[in-house]
This record gives sequence, structure tokens and C-alpha cells, in this order.
Amino acid sequence: MKHVYFPLLFALNIMTAQNPTLTSKLEVYDLTTDNRETIYLEEGHFEAPNWSLDGKFLIVNSEGKLYKIEPGVPGKHLIPTGFADRCNNDHGISPDGKTLVISNNDVLDKPEHKKNSGTSRIYTLPINGGTPQLITPNYPSYWHGWSPDGETLAYVAERGGQFNIYTIPVQGGAETQLTHSPGLDDGPDYSPDGKYIYYNSFASGRMEIWRMLADGSAAKQLTDDPYSNWFPHPSPDGRYVVYIAYLQDQGEQHPPMKEVALRLLDLTDMSSKVLCTFTGGQGTINVPSWSPDGKQFAFVSYEQN
Repeated sequence: MKHVYFPLLFALNIMTAQNPTLTSKLEVYDLTTDNRETIYLEEGHFEAPNWSLDGKFLIVNSEGKLYKIEPGVPGKHLIPTGFADRCNNDHGISPDGKTLVISNNDVLDKPEHKKNSGTSRIYTLPINGGTPQLITPNYPSYWHGWSPDGETLAYVAERGGQFNIYTIPVQGGAETQLTHSPGLDDGPDYSPDGKYIYYNSFASGRMEIWRMLADGSAAKQLTDDPYSNWFPHPSPDGRYVVYIAYLQDQGEQHPPMKEVALRLLDLTDMSSKVLCTFTGGQGTINVPSWSPDGKQFAFVSYEQN
């Protein structure tokens, strides 16, 4: 596949209405050169890049809406999502590149339901925007992975006071619970062959990276270190997993604006190394963000002004 390249910083938008004291930077890390490059920044807050399958644009969320960022085109451009205007940072793109999946903090009909208060549900819609179709009536549900065959969505959901990993057919239907551990499980993402689901879990008493078969069996812990490890994303060739590591233990939390590292797990020998460190955490790499050729991945870092 053609190498995906984004030119050096092509836009600077001032969005003081969002957060005048914060700068968000969309960065790309290149595994072929071991260099990171800022391709877009603005004063304000955005999160969680997805890379399109044709390599032509990235999708981020900001202030409840989704935006497209294209190289050489100034600014970020709204993707219409209809009534779903409280999108959180758990969104992504289907394996065929035609469909967008979002998690929206719905306004429901009970007094205790407020914005961002655990009412997230999963929807799908056309990649360029449209009317969302509800997939998970139950809430809260936060999308994280799409099976390579396009048939199944993987997500984290709270049911009965416990967060576990579930799957559901992409057209909706009955959900299947895959994990049953007492601690938080989160961030499920499929291997490119569909055999495994990678995820982070507190089952060992620390937040570590795990892997299980796609049916939820044969769970295995892959990391064991002093850090809080979150959001594993397998590379398109299946060799690597990139994930974010908090340098100080955060328990079961993944807060923003902390000192973090991006680490690369080599599945051929299970070795892990630090790629770069910066201020980030929540919003940095919550969802799949590899370039389609597997040579780069995108992430968001932050600076307090």
C-alpha cells in the first residue's frame, strides 16, 4: 500500500471558546523513522483520532461533535451526525471505510440522566455523515473495536455496576458479554485476522494489557510493569500493538493531562519499548488510529498555555 504522508503543520486555528488555556496537537508517529510530527494544532480541545482507510483524512471529536481533518486543507470540518450532538471520544470507521460508528451521550427521559452522565449509546451512520442508527439500546455503551469481517462491534459497557467487554452484531441485536472480571475491562480492539481481541484490564490489580480469543476465552495478560496501560491497538500487519502508559499508577482511572508514554509491544518476542513521552491520557489514543499502511499512527498531545 502507498506510504501515507502528512506534510508538516498545515493549519493553526484559534478556538478560544472551547478552552483558551489548552492547545491540542494532532501528531503522527512514523515507525520507519522513529520521528513524531505535528500535523494540526489549535487552541482548544479535541480528541481521539481515527485514520481513514484511504489515508486521506483523520476524524476527531470536539465539544460533542465529529470533525474531519485533511492534509493541506485549513481547519477541521464538521461531519453531520444529526441528533447525535454529544459524541464522546469512542468512535471509529468500518473495515470497508464506508461507515462511521459513534458513541453518543444521549439525553434520555429520566431526571437523573444528564449530559455525560453514563448515557452513552452506540450508533452507526455513513462515513460522511447522516442519520445515526441505534445499535445498543442499553447504556452506558462505549464503542472500541470493529471485527475485520465487518460483522461485529466490540465495546465496553456498564451492566449491574460493573464494566466489562461486550460484542453485538453490527446491525444490532442481543449483546454478548465476553469478560467477567471484578475489575474494570476497557478498550477492546480486534487483531487484523479477527482471531483476538486486545484490551486493558484491572483483573491483576493493576491496569495492564491483555488479549483473549474473539469469543472471550483464553484471556492472557501481556504486560506486567509499574505503569497504568490503556487502549491497545494492533497494527494492520498484526506484528505490533501500540498503547498508552501512564507513568504514574492511576488505578482504574484514565484521566487527562498526565505524563504518559506511547509504548510499542512487539508480538514476535513480546518486548515493549517507549516511543515518546508527553502530556496526555484521556483523549490521546482511545480508538484505532493506525495509518492504513501500518507505518504510522496518530495521537493527540496537549499543552497548557
